[in-house]
Amino acid sequence: MTLPTVDVQGLLDAPHHDGSDQYVVQRPEELGDEAVVRLRLPRATSADRVLLRYERDGEPRSVEAIVDEETETDVWWRAEFPVTNPATHYRWLLSGGTAGYTWANALGRSSHEVGDSDDFVLTVGASGPEWHLDSVVYEIFPDRFASSGVADSTELPEWAVRRAWGELPTGRGRPTPYELYGGDLRGIEQHLDHVESVGANVVYLTPFFPATSTHRYDATTFDRVDPLLGGDDALRSLAAAAHARGLRLLGDLTLNHTGYRHEWFERARADAGAPERGFYYFDESIPGGYESWLGHQTLPKLNWESAELHERFAHVLKRYLDLGLDGWRIDVANMIARYRDLDLNHEVARWTRDQVGDALLIAEHGHDFRRDLAGCGWHGVMNYSGFMRPLWTWLLRDDPETEQQRHFWGIKVGVPSLDGHDTVAAISRFRAGVPWEAVLHSWNLLDSHDVARFRTIAGTADRHLVGLGLQMTLPGVPMIFAGDELGLEGAWGEEARRTMPWEKPWDEAFLGEVRALTRLRRTLPALARGGLRFVHESADAIAFLRETAAERLLVLAARAPHDPISTPFTSMETLYGEDAGHGVLPSEGPAFHVWRIR
Repeated sequence: MTLPTVDVQGLLDAPHHDGSDQYVVQRPEELGDEAVVRLRLPRATSADRVLLRYERDGEPRSVEAIVDEETETDVWWRAEFPVTNPATHYRWLLSGGTAGYTWANALGRSSHEVGDSDDFVLTVGASGPEWHLDSVVYEIFPDRFASSGVADSTELPEWAVRRAWGELPTGRGRPTPYELYGGDLRGIEQHLDHVESVGANVVYLTPFFPATSTHRYDATTFDRVDPLLGGDDALRSLAAAAHARGLRLLGDLTLNHTGYRHEWFERARADAGAPERGFYYFDESIPGGYESWLGHQTLPKLNWESAELHERFAHVLKRYLDLGLDGWRIDVANMIARYRDLDLNHEVARWTRDQVGDALLIAEHGHDFRRDLAGCGWHGVMNYSGFMRPLWTWLLRDDPETEQQRHFWGIKVGVPSLDGHDTVAAISRFRAGVPWEAVLHSWNLLDSHDVARFRTIAGTADRHLVGLGLQMTLPGVPMIFAGDELGLEGAWGEEARRTMPWEKPWDEAFLGEVRALTRLRRTLPALARGGLRFVHESADAIAFLRETAAERLLVLAARAPHDPISTPFTSMETLYGEDAGHGVLPSEGPAFHVWRIR
């Protein structure tokens, strides 16, 4: 029996614009420069007039677009406008013809009035290091990756609970933050071959400062690398070894809080006249007498009204860049300098970028990050809301009685099972209102050291590979948590911080697929910088194009078997997955495919 096919032409006929180079042909380098942007209008949709609406100093203005180019399939309209603000919002208006009255913004087309929050956004000047766009990031939690034996000969702190390599972490219990397995920086250096073999070219380290826990987000000083990890010399050696291989190295810094045993906080508590007193929020009306991160008194919150605090952190940021780091991931960036009626978050983000110069700045942000990416601060975010959470809901395992369906990062109803329409809607929503460059510099992650392992979420290797495929092909920089390439599991953050199984047999077939997918991401320019057009969405399948002027790729992700999908593309080169016959895409699932359209 021949199955009915689903045609993608409907979505291909929609007006389209994004921030990629095909659509933004002249970017403003300085305030006052002209921007030149284009709209693709497929011939199935016509308009008598096309206007571009943009904001200048908070007031909307508009310019007429003109026809710039005509092809067999599309009419390209061009508009020019001056950019006089650091971030400029804009959208298109189509009038007459078959379009009638249509707004086109970053969410798509609409026949009714729309708000500004989902506009396209242009920013001025450099958007982030170019090397980052060509990267696959590999996250390492130092205590759990590899040990050179440094901790075996170092006196352990009183808080440490020694664990044997390979022993499962407690996960939840009194020992959880204190379990020490002995991983260190020289152990990482000794296993850079593995990092390279996975296909990664950036190593992101969670904190390496002395602390009172193995997660080390409760630093006791920022002046040195923890001796348990090998000290400053070990970081310097790791950076040199990484750079010799062409790898980059990122650190992890908390600008929102310190540990309660941090030398700054201890001086502040001991002496009300100490300069460090102004680094924190002391208030006797608060339990414990000071503000802390989410009420955890071991993590006192920093007060960024202090000029001296700025000077101290300027030194910290630059010191470790001088030791060999290529950038920073900033912990809980959404909370920095936000306290009651105070909000200096954007100012601190811009200040931090000024301190690091050409280095990378990635912000941790667990919810709606869009308002924090429209300035000249963070280059991008860890995309939990616009990537990880939508993929969890689409690729969730079939059996319902699991940990992840009881709790979903602060929401106690758990992870819902949603279809492809909802997934595409969520991904699109969190790109809207964000500069395209910030989309490209943000990290696509399936998990991290703070959440469940994706293998546990997806349940099977096949669904895991579909998630990895989307991670490598949607706009953004992929970030793999060490061990994901081996299918490590874990039902929540602390339980997922397992040691790398260096002595155990691996699933070499799965690892081979991971390597093939990272190779695609590293070798196809359209995946690093190309525009994005969704061309199909159904309950069980999603398809989209990644496009540059020189290359067009078609991607299909399926979580389950689905109706065959018919496309107008009759000549396609298979880059990953199965061949497509005469433009009809495979209908099996779970499965992932990438084709080059000739």
